[in-house]
Amino acid sequence: MKRCFDLLLAVCASLILLLPILITALCVKLTSRGPAVYWSDRVGKNNVIFKMPKFRSMRIDTPAVATHLLSNPDQYLTPIGSFLRKSSLDELPQLWSILNGDMSFVGPRPALYNQHDLIALRTEKNVHTIPPGLTGWAQVNGRDELPIPVKVELDAYYLQHQSFLLDMRILLMTFFKVLRRDGITH
Repeated sequence: MKRCFDLLLAVCASLILLLPILITALCVKLTSRGPAVYWSDRVGKNNVIFKMPKFRSMRIDTPAVATHLLSNPDQYLTPIGSFLRKSSLDELPQLWSILNGDMSFVGPRPALYNQHDLIALRTEKNVHTIPPGLTGWAQVNGRDELPIPVKVELDAYYLQHQSFLLDMRILLMTFFKVLRRDGITH
């Protein structure tokens, strides 16, 4: 049921957002060197690595680590990178990952392949058994501001309480958080 909902919503969203996706891709290309889309190695269901696309908000010479681990993340932002992140437009290409089955609309955010502490804690709590999401319970309860153990506890809560109604609540909360730009630190 969840996969059917993801597919239906992803197809509809892709059609509705086609023009903003194309405009964003063009803006990324015109304002910085490199490709418009960055393919990041992420950890998916059962800790399988997959390639997750995002509009590139960082320069091509940025180290492949979580943004919070960079000493001065702002120095790596492209001219429109901050706007892309704060508006969450950088996440639009992840519709591909949802269509492809690597992600769901709702689930724990996919960890970078080298976030060993996050991966280990999620595995310990069995969070790795569900597909990662475009948004999730941890996202709507703090996003970038949360320490990893708190994030994992929120992910575990989602694992134990998954339902269509909780997913709808998270999607609605995400919509309003994105509008207000809540919980974004970079």
